[in-house]
Amino acid sequence: QVQLVESGGGLVQPGGSLRLACAASGGTFTSYSLGWFRRPPGKEREFVSGINWRDGKDHYISSVRDRFTISRDNNKNMVYLQMNDLRPEDTAVYYCAAGTVVVTTERLWKYWGQGTQVTISS
Repeated sequence: QVQLVESGGGLVQPGGSLRLACAASGGTFTSYSLGWFRRPPGKEREFVSGINWRDGKDHYISSVRDRFTISRDNNKNMVYLQMNDLRPEDTAVYYCAAGTVVVTTERLWKYWGQGTQVTISS
């Protein structure tokens, strides 16, 4: 079993940066692919980014590519999401997830954190 806890959310102005962190405990951390989802206000939760356990390749949706960077620290059992040039449309509750493979379908991820609020506003 894996437990995930997000941190680093908050209020930031447009164009600013924020780094989210997710701490994992239990299970075999290095055997899991890791990802980030988000739920904007009034919308469904969507895939944002993921990093594969097998080859370390990262994946992003087009709206965040070149602005967000996912990374992991296996020694610390942590996964991060560095978010730069933030826009109001990035406002959402962000969730980290762990699973077998990086996919966009929520139900195929095994473990979930409780989420952290990210608000982009002037």
